[in-house]
Amino acid sequence: MVPAAKNRTMKKVDLKGLSVEQLEAQISEEKGRLQKMKFAHAITPIENPKRITESRKVIARLSTELSSR
Repeated sequence: MVPAAKNRTMKKVDLKGLSVEQLEAQISEEKGRLQKMKFAHAITPIENPKRITESRKVIARLSTELSSR
């Protein structure tokens, strides 16, 4: 569905091609992923804590694109 789902770094060009429904689905999916990472990190430190920051940035990018429409 999303071409950049593997590395989760979405460019503005990638976001422009998504519909509103796809953006909302991506936001909810990413929020769920972030919540799981936060819980896992609270119990035992995760391998790469930078992923939490990256996930928040992806959510912000998606939300910004959604609000601009």
